[in-house]
Amino acid sequence: MKIAVAGQGAFGVKHLEGLARIDGVEVASLVGGSAATTEEVAETWNIPHWTTDLAETLAMTDVEAVILATPTQMHAAQAEQCMRAGKHVEIEIPIADSLADAERLVQAQRETGVVAMGGHTRRFNPSHQWIRNRIAAGELTIQQMDVQTYFFRRTNTNALGKPRSWTDHLLWHHACHTVDLFQYQTGETASRAIGVRGPIHPQLGIAMDMGILMKVPAGAICTLSLSFNNDGPFGTFFRYICDNGTYLARYDDLYDGNNEKIDLSGVAVSMNGIELQDREFIAAIRERREPNASVAQCLTAMQTLDRIDATLNG
Repeated sequence: MKIAVAGQGAFGVKHLEGLARIDGVEVASLVGGSAATTEEVAETWNIPHWTTDLAETLAMTDVEAVILATPTQMHAAQAEQCMRAGKHVEIEIPIADSLADAERLVQAQRETGVVAMGGHTRRFNPSHQWIRNRIAAGELTIQQMDVQTYFFRRTNTNALGKPRSWTDHLLWHHACHTVDLFQYQTGETASRAIGVRGPIHPQLGIAMDMGILMKVPAGAICTLSLSFNNDGPFGTFFRYICDNGTYLARYDDLYDGNNEKIDLSGVAVSMNGIELQDREFIAAIRERREPNASVAQCLTAMQTLDRIDATLNG
């Protein structure tokens, strides 16, 4: 299967790393925003074709699917462009930065029939899969999820600390991970969802601190703290407080409430969440089925984000 990756930055490279471990897949084209860096990444990964024009890649008849790891603000338009060109598409989280655009993508998928999937990596991290498997087996019930998403990002830089050409967003990007995961793990859509935000940064034009509170009908709650002002390790840390134990998920690792590491070696074929996400995308194409985290499944998270956004000015 020949695939194109759009995005030569930090997450584009993460997908290239994941795809390299999947049999029967070739990255045939790389689309980037900067000619110099796109060429550099293409040469590093032996990708035979590179361009700064997505349409050029979509015109390649042998390219079957596209993974979009481009700036958030470009996701919706590019994803629809891919679908209308008859290409399967995986869109890095979030699938869009507004509910209206997300709804448009769901409609485009229905009209074209291609596989369209959101990059909701937390669904695929072995740590969260372990929790989900125990919930499905009736061994755990979530009472509270306490989540911290922290970065030190007072300048416009990416996950590797390099200059970024676009502005990130705590709500529509980083909170999307947790909103989706909370609803996915509980199996319910939040019946209450509110947020508060700190001051808007004078140069970046975004809120640098945010707090979100959610509750599902069965009673489980989620408290989410997000900050671009935290001087410490980057990332998101999840505490699951359950009726039968407490668990801390840190990316692909899981610990119990006493900080004892849990063996996740049998959960999935890899310990890399991005790779597992890409494996699901490829499997769904080959098996002609809806993937886990299809754009239709992602829509409830976007609806909840839209509700939270409406409370932020209060």
